[in-house]
Amino acid sequence: MADGWSTDTGEAVYRSRDAVKNLTMKIRIQRVTSTAALSQHLQQQVWTQQERGGIELDTLNSQSQSAGDDDEELVVGWQEKLFSQYEVDLFQSESVCQTPLERQYHTEIMAQERTRGRRNRRIFTYTDFDRFTNWEGHSQSMVTQVKSNPTFLAERMANVRHRRQDRRPVDSTIPKSRLITWEPSEDFVKTSHVVNTPVQTMHIMGDLGPPGKLGQKEKECLLCTIRADGNGVVTIKPDFNKGKEPYRVETEGEKREVWRLTLENVSEGIRPEEKEREQRMYKDLYVRHKDYLNSLVGQDFEMPPPGILRLLVNGEIDSAKGFEYDNLYVHFFLELPHNWSTLPFHSLSGVTQTCRTKTIGKDDVAFFSYPFSFESFFRREDETEESLPQWPVLYFKVLSLDFWQRYRNEGYGYLVIPSTPGKHTITCHTWRPLQTGTVSELRRFFIGGSPELEDYSYVRVPGTFKGERLSRFGFRTQTTGSVTFNLHCIQHARAFVDASTLKKRRQSVLDQLGGFSQQGSVYNVLEAFQRARRRMQEARESLPRDLINTTAQQNSESTA
Repeated sequence: MADGWSTDTGEAVYRSRDAVKNLTMKIRIQRVTSTAALSQHLQQQVWTQQERGGIELDTLNSQSQSAGDDDEELVVGWQEKLFSQYEVDLFQSESVCQTPLERQYHTEIMAQERTRGRRNRRIFTYTDFDRFTNWEGHSQSMVTQVKSNPTFLAERMANVRHRRQDRRPVDSTIPKSRLITWEPSEDFVKTSHVVNTPVQTMHIMGDLGPPGKLGQKEKECLLCTIRADGNGVVTIKPDFNKGKEPYRVETEGEKREVWRLTLENVSEGIRPEEKEREQRMYKDLYVRHKDYLNSLVGQDFEMPPPGILRLLVNGEIDSAKGFEYDNLYVHFFLELPHNWSTLPFHSLSGVTQTCRTKTIGKDDVAFFSYPFSFESFFRREDETEESLPQWPVLYFKVLSLDFWQRYRNEGYGYLVIPSTPGKHTITCHTWRPLQTGTVSELRRFFIGGSPELEDYSYVRVPGTFKGERLSRFGFRTQTTGSVTFNLHCIQHARAFVDASTLKKRRQSVLDQLGGFSQQGSVYNVLEAFQRARRRMQEARESLPRDLINTTAQQNSESTA
C-alpha cells in the first residue's frame, strides 16, 4: 500500500513573471488504514468472483460509503477561501462576528448553506487576510520531519511577514546618537537580523478528524504553505510531487492514522494569442521607455568647441601603505599648466576621510576608496603645433592625525595625468623633508609636527619656474610610503580645423587647378592639371633659346 514515501519536505522557491493570482494547485489527501485495505481487498474479490452477486456488492457498497470520507481531491486557487467545519460552526452565528471580514464570512457561509453547500469536507484554507494566518507554526504540521525545528530567525520572521494586519504607528523621530553600532553584541545581531520583505501567505489545511466528527481544532493539520512577494518569488513548502511518491502525513494520538498527501500544479498555461499580446505589450513598453530615456539624454552628442580638447578624469584614491603612523588622510589638488582651463565653479582640490591601517603581509595598508572627478579644457594657441606641451599634474600630501590630535606630515607626491585615455592604475612613491638633529624627531614623536613645504608644486619642477635648472642642493629628504590611484581618463575633441575652413581651402585649391566647382570629380581635376601642364610647356617652348640656355647655366653654377 504505502511502501514508498517522499521524504524531501523542504520548501521550493520559484520565480515567475506571471501574476501569482493565476496559480492553481490540486491537493489530494487519502487515508491509509486497515479499512481502506479491506475495501480494496473486497473490491478485488468482487472482480474475481462475480457469481456471489448481491451480498458481496452490498458489503462493498457499505465499505465504499465509509471510505468516501477517507479520500478527497480539490483544486485550489491563490488566496481562495475554503471554510473548515470549525469556521462554519463558528461564523453561523452573527453575534460572534466582530470585524467586517468575519461578517463577510458569515454572509458567504449562509449563502452556501442556502444553495449548494460546501464543495470541501476536510481540505480548507487560511488566506492572507485571516487572523489564523498570523499563528504560523502554532498548528501541528504532520508533513515536516520530526527532527526539524524552527530556527531563531524563523520565529522572528513570523511577526514580521504579516505586519500588514497588525499595523502600528511608526515613530518618525531619528535618534541623535548611536546611529551605527561599531561593536554589536550577539544579542543585538540576533534581534536585528530580520528580513523585512513583505509577503502574502496562504495555508492549505486538512481536518484529519474521524468521520462524522469534523470541526475539532486539535485535529487540524498544516498540509502546505505558499508565500509570494512583489518580486515574483513564490515559495511552496512542501514542493509539488512532480511524479514522485506522495508525502506521508501521520496524526498524533492513540490511533496515529496515516494519510497520503499529493500536491500538483494545475495552473493553466498561457494561450498563444495571449502570449503574443503580452510580448507586444512588453515591446511597446520597452520602446516607450527607450524614447523616454532618449528624450532625457537628447539626440545631439555634446561636443566641445572647435580647437578645444576636453579632458575628463574620474579617479579614486585607492590605498596607501608603508607609512610610519596610523590614521592617515590625503590632501590633494590639481595644477593646470599653460593653455589649460576649467569651469569657474569646478573644484580642483579635496581631502579624503581619515582611515585606519590594516596589516596585510608585512605592510600596513589604509584603504581609502575615495572618488574624485576633474574636468579641464585645453586650447591650442598655435595651430601648427602638433603635440600637447604639458598635461595636468595632481599633487598630494599624506598626513596622520592620532587620538591626541598629534598632526604629522607623512609624505609628498605627485601624479602626471596620463596622456592616453582609458583605465590606469598608478602607484606613486612619496617622500618628506627631513630636519637634522634629534630634536625634530623627538618633537615629531611626542607632540607631532614636522617640516613642510610652503608650495606643494616644488615636489617636482613647478609650472611657474622660469629658470633652466632647479637646485635642491642641501635639501634632505626621507622616502616614506606609496599611494595607489585608479584613473579613468576620457578625452573629447573636435578637429582643430573646422568644416568651414576646410571647405574654403578645398575651394581655393580647386579654383587654382582650373576654376571648376567643388562638385567636380577626380577626372575633372586630372584634366585641369593636364591643361595647366600643356600651357606651361607651350610657354616654355615660346621662349628664346639663349634665354633658356642662360637660365640653365645659372642653375648649374649655383648647384656647384
